[in-house]
Formats: sequence, C-alpha cells, structure tokens
Amino acid sequence: MSFGVVQSAITAIKNNKSLMSHRDKLQNTLSGRSRSKLEFKNSATEADLEKIRLRLKHENKQKRTRILIVFGMLMILVISVFIYFF
Repeated sequence: MSFGVVQSAITAIKNNKSLMSHRDKLQNTLSGRSRSKLEFKNSATEADLEKIRLRLKHENKQKRTRILIVFGMLMILVISVFIYFF
C-alpha cells in the first residue's frame, strides 16, 4: 500500500488550509487588494475629452496602417519564397 503518499497528501492539504487563514490579513497590505473602491473626480471638460478622443482615434489609425504595411510586406516575402521554391 502507498500510505506514505497518502500521508504526504493529507499533510499538504492541512498546510494549505492553515495558509488560507492568512489571506484576509494580507488583503489590506500594500501588495494586496484593498476593499475600498477608488473614486475619481471628473475634472476634464467636454472639449478636453473630445481632443483626447480624436487623438486616440488618430493614433489607432496610424497603428493599424503600420500593422497592415508590415503584414503586407511579410505576405509578399512568404509568397515570393514559396514561388521561388516551387
């Protein structure tokens, strides 16, 4: 019989249960999660929000364009290598 394996499993379960009680103590530390919700005051005007929205749209459009160009170049390279070998 494998009583040694069973005993080590029981010991591991007991050790894990003893660690569970420490979780509540660690939640309110700097590294843990605090229970209070963060609240932000909205001090931005509608004009500021619109500027931010437009800037983000412009940046996203530039990123998409770059990604499409790189993807297109890679596809041309892969197709040309495929044609070269066959």
